[in-house]
Amino acid sequence: MSYAQMSMDLSRSSKAVTDPLSDVLNVLGARVTRRTRLEAAERWALAFPALDRLKFVALLRGTAWITRPTRAPQLMSAGDVCLLGRTAYTVASDPEVPPLDGQTFYGAGCGDVARLGGDETIAIGGTVTFDPGNVDFLLDMLPDFLFVPGSSAASGAMATILGLMYDEAERNVIGSDIISARLADVLLVEAIRAYAGSTEQVEIGWLGALSDPRLGRVLRLIHGDVAQHWTVAQFAGVAGMSRAAFSADFTRRVGQPPLAYVRAWRLTIARAALARGDETVASIARKVGYTSQSAFSHAFRSAFGSPPKAHARS
Repeated sequence: MSYAQMSMDLSRSSKAVTDPLSDVLNVLGARVTRRTRLEAAERWALAFPALDRLKFVALLRGTAWITRPTRAPQLMSAGDVCLLGRTAYTVASDPEVPPLDGQTFYGAGCGDVARLGGDETIAIGGTVTFDPGNVDFLLDMLPDFLFVPGSSAASGAMATILGLMYDEAERNVIGSDIISARLADVLLVEAIRAYAGSTEQVEIGWLGALSDPRLGRVLRLIHGDVAQHWTVAQFAGVAGMSRAAFSADFTRRVGQPPLAYVRAWRLTIARAALARGDETVASIARKVGYTSQSAFSHAFRSAFGSPPKAHARS
């Protein structure tokens, strides 16, 4: 194949989807399913266990500390947002305050608002859930803790959303629940955007690769046409790098080799489609780039420990 033909093929295949973050969040069914609020004053601390979840915490008023095992405490001020993955954490007025079990304040039947002595500090939280079985792909790609200060250059939209969320909570009028839910979804994406835009924080990792001009082009290409039979040579050409340099840089930044990433994303899409139950195994296999159903089944079992039919909706 000539270089011109290759360029034309790459151009055609990249027209479908050019935003890997939106692609991943849509396929995984990511959405904020629970919103919580904390009002506190004086000395207080709430601890939460490590779970397979993604959660944001945003400060609307006052200050609070976020502490995590073996990590330095992080002070949060009004306008700051953090995202928490698979990590235990404590939110507190002071890192030295012995924490209470936060789940007793937000557990079943306890409601979504915790009040601890006043409202000097007001924080809101949102728990992001995924379609069954889909949480691993994104959590494996993201760090356990993403901090976005309200003073960062990329946080302007985030500040607007936080202001709207605060106003909705204070107004308590009809339609408030659905508006707050949509704002929470947007805040999640804006926080990830703002973090990705802070180059000093994301040199390593999937978000860093998305923000990198060369690797970002390749990731957009993959997500634009995951069924294409890509080669490392094609990716390297798009990135403007040698094959060896591209493979090494992609693996270092993303955490897995380029073709392993393609395979993992194909199978994640397939598992989500199987769970929806709207297509046959053979049809799904073709759509994610497998010409042989047996090859697809073998790859799927190797990745997830069970055959595709075990994940299909009845």
